[in-house]
Amino acid sequence: MGTLGQMLGDLAAREHAVGLVRLGQASVALAGGGRIVLIDPFLSPHPDRLVPPPITPNELTMVDLVLVTHEHWDHLDGAACAGIAAAAPMALFACPEPVMPQLVAAGVPEGRVRGVRPGRAYELAGVTVWPVPAKHGLHTADAYSFGEVDGVPRFLGYVVDFGGVRLYHAGDTIAYEGLEEALRSLGPQIVLLPINGRDWFREREDIVGNLDVREAAHLAVGIGAELLVPLHYDMFAANLADPGALVRYVHDRQLPVNVLVLQVARPVLVQPVQTVGR
Repeated sequence: MGTLGQMLGDLAAREHAVGLVRLGQASVALAGGGRIVLIDPFLSPHPDRLVPPPITPNELTMVDLVLVTHEHWDHLDGAACAGIAAAAPMALFACPEPVMPQLVAAGVPEGRVRGVRPGRAYELAGVTVWPVPAKHGLHTADAYSFGEVDGVPRFLGYVVDFGGVRLYHAGDTIAYEGLEEALRSLGPQIVLLPINGRDWFREREDIVGNLDVREAAHLAVGIGAELLVPLHYDMFAANLADPGALVRYVHDRQLPVNVLVLQVARPVLVQPVQTVGR
């Protein structure tokens, strides 16, 4: 078996399926249909990391698109983004419009940064992307909101369509009125959702929370997704969650969704069943 970078290249050659690789925290790599997409690549060393970076930015020479959901440093890793931009000179970077200055300041060339907002589809590096508002906060003092700047959310998730597969990566978010309906209309077969939840003790430490296990499970069902992949549960000792609890919750209640817990850096090839009406 080759390196992770080589495996991503091999997976990108597949049609009508997507190679899905969890890189820790909310970081994922998607490969299929001749494209490689990274979402929130958090690849820099950090003394509090429990999961070491499984790949270095300079190995990611074949990346076509990097999607950043918001500016928290474990999602917008400036050093990693700058390194990827140097290693993959054709790669585009997309982020919420209000976050563009941070991405450029990190060292990504301004001409390769696209600011996006909800309400339309974007064609980026041969990939169709629909931004979806996320409800989060830079600090607990401003959570939980869309963080709007002149009416434009600074927190996003993304529905991504390529390789014959449609996926939703939520970024950091809680559930809110209208989210389920908006996602159902876009029809992602695979949803990647945070499960670390939130509580008073963590919020006291200025840790802004996310969906918990129960909320993630029911959101996936409400969307009509075929597959739920949990994220954001493994990186920092102060902000962990148990993906096994998600599996048990779905199993015990016989909810109509499959759960896939991915090991870091172990690719899987996913090819959803196309259900009637999709």
